[in-house]
Order: sequence, then structure tokens, then C-alpha cells
Amino acid sequence: MIKFKRLAKSFKYALSGLKKVWLEEQNFQVHSIITVIVLVLAWYFQIAIWQLIILILLIALVLILEIINSIMERFIDLLKPRIHEYVKDIKDMGAALVFVGAITAVIVGLMIFLPYFIALLS
Repeated sequence: MIKFKRLAKSFKYALSGLKKVWLEEQNFQVHSIITVIVLVLAWYFQIAIWQLIILILLIALVLILEIINSIMERFIDLLKPRIHEYVKDIKDMGAALVFVGAITAVIVGLMIFLPYFIALLS
């Protein structure tokens, strides 16, 4: 049986975490603003549903990677008894994780939107 009080608490905690990421992580804010721009362009150009699905999946991927990176950074900061060379490496690798996801999203976004922009300029 579903316990609605527990479910409501789960949503409350999730939204609290999302608010924390939004307020404290600049890159998450940047990705969120870009998300709005992409969705407005998708609406303006009336892109195909399969293209919209791909964009939404890539947007979710980048935002999820950004949250994971933020979690990793906080966890490492919490655990490190002193600065260790691996701390920098782990943080850099986490940033690379988000970077690869974001670059992939940009490439796919360009592949989807470029024909619409070209048609608009023609």
C-alpha cells in the first residue's frame, strides 16, 4: 500500500535538494537557463516529437551529471582529512564528466536546430 505521507516527504526532500543545487551551484543555474532557451526554441520551431524527446533526455542527462558532480565534490570535501593530490584529480574528472555530457548535448542540439535556423534565414 502506498503511504502518501511518506511519498509527500520524499517529494519535499527531492525539491529541497533541487533548490539547494539551484541556489548554490552556478553551473546548474547556467544549464537551467540554457534549458529554458532550448525549450523555447523547440516550441518556436515546432520541432518533431522525436527531436524534442532527444533534447529532453539530453537536458536531463546534463542536469543529472551536474548534480552528481556537486554531490561528489561535497562528499570529497567532507571526507578529506587534508589536501591530497587525488582530491584535485577526482574533482577534475567530475567536471570532465559534466563537460562531456554538455558538449554532446550541444552537438546534438546543433544537429537538430541548424536546419531550422538555415530555413529561417533562407
